[in-house]
Amino acid sequence: MSKLPSKAEVLEWISANPTLSSKRDISKAFGIKGAARIDLKQLLKQLEDEGHLRKRDKSYRDPDRLPPVSVLQMMHPTSDGDMYARPVEWHGSGQEPLVLMVFKSSDPAVGYGDRVLCKVGLVDDDVHQYEGRVIRKIGASATRVLGVFRKTAEGGRIIPIDKSGKEWLVPEAGVAGAKDGELVEAQQSGPKGRMGLPRAKVVERLGDPSAPKAVSLIAIHQHNIPDDFPDDVVADADRYKAAGLDGREDLREMALVTIDPHDARDHDDACYAHPDDAADNPGGHVIWVAIADVAHYVTAGSALDQEAWKRGNSTYFPDRVVPMLPDRLSGDLCSLHEGVERACIAVRMRITADGEKIDHSFHRGLMTSKASLNYEEVQAAIDGHVNDKVSPLLDTVIKPLYAAYAALVTARNARQPLDLDLPERKIVLTDAGKVASVNFRDRLDAHRLIEECMILANVAAAETLGAKRSPLLYRVHEEPSQEKLESLREVAQAAGLVMAKGQVLQTKHLNKLL
Repeated sequence: MSKLPSKAEVLEWISANPTLSSKRDISKAFGIKGAARIDLKQLLKQLEDEGHLRKRDKSYRDPDRLPPVSVLQMMHPTSDGDMYARPVEWHGSGQEPLVLMVFKSSDPAVGYGDRVLCKVGLVDDDVHQYEGRVIRKIGASATRVLGVFRKTAEGGRIIPIDKSGKEWLVPEAGVAGAKDGELVEAQQSGPKGRMGLPRAKVVERLGDPSAPKAVSLIAIHQHNIPDDFPDDVVADADRYKAAGLDGREDLREMALVTIDPHDARDHDDACYAHPDDAADNPGGHVIWVAIADVAHYVTAGSALDQEAWKRGNSTYFPDRVVPMLPDRLSGDLCSLHEGVERACIAVRMRITADGEKIDHSFHRGLMTSKASLNYEEVQAAIDGHVNDKVSPLLDTVIKPLYAAYAALVTARNARQPLDLDLPERKIVLTDAGKVASVNFRDRLDAHRLIEECMILANVAAAETLGAKRSPLLYRVHEEPSQEKLESLREVAQAAGLVMAKGQVLQTKHLNKLL
């Protein structure tokens, strides 16, 4: 072919042959020789100026298409277990494309945030536009930065909030609509640019950095805490209605109550105790502990289950909580609200007058919390200052719980676990979200009562699962080394205390020292 191709023909060739897109390759494909090469160069320059092509090194490519070999960054796996990736650099006019990763058994293990060099191919799919195969993993995740965006003529700069002193350049293409003074999250997008500063692109705008509640946002994004739920997870949660009595024991008449901080966002567990009337247990007690039956709603392998695995736990801040499960479950169906029927798993435990557990049994039930109480009002009631809410429950619920707790304390004193009663701090915020004070939270017997009941319930659960030979993870505190013991002995002696050499150190010795 001797005549100059049209612009459409050149674009069609580059699209079909992305690996053969240099000027020499294009000339050879269309049979262009001699002086006609100058005309081809002008045509390619026109396509570049019009935005149809982007010159990279000595080749041309369609800016709205990913090159056949691209650097991608891994995204979070979906609830179905699929792994997607996004291009580290995207200069097209359309939406950033999504790449479904296709793995072989020999591929290196990759996870969220990893960057990989991939071979990508265009596919016809409603969800993703490309499929990618790993060539190699290219090191650590792209550096992410949280900072204040400052607009400049060339795009902008990001001043990190961690006061590291290193600013980041943001080209115009990476601004993503950020406004001057906004708090933004960005990630490294290329090598150092003007004045030796690294380049970045804005990936999320977080609003006013001076707002009091920005502190929590900063922590959430710095630690990569997922703070929103995918649509399929929300839909999975929203389809549930409250569980009924079918297949459950009716525990609705039992006087179970929740005892939590006064500002508790949800109610996870309830308890009840009464004297054991069995002839073989004089002076003994029966303790019930019930928790929400989360497994009724979060079934193995579901979208909810996959998302909970990814999060691992809820994360609490002074002004908000990032829950492990959507609010339909965490704040509603799996929260033991006062006067509302809730599916639960309950354990019935019998203890002696000295607090030793005799036996236990687990029950899948339907319960109704008789009251949502807080630690302070429960403790005040025991100390003689009874409010109207606690008064009807004092003799039938509160006093039996404290009697059972006194027995558990007797057993604890005999067992002598390490007693680290460390103070907890409480951050008090104004309505505007500013810190009003940071105080020590009082440690009451009401706190210890709930803790001892929960510990006993956990022991019962561990024993039951152990008897069934279920695979479990156990937390084991190994004995300290001799070097650490000797160091502790020196510190004790400097304070005028004595730890005799040669004795077998037990937790009771440490408790006495404390």
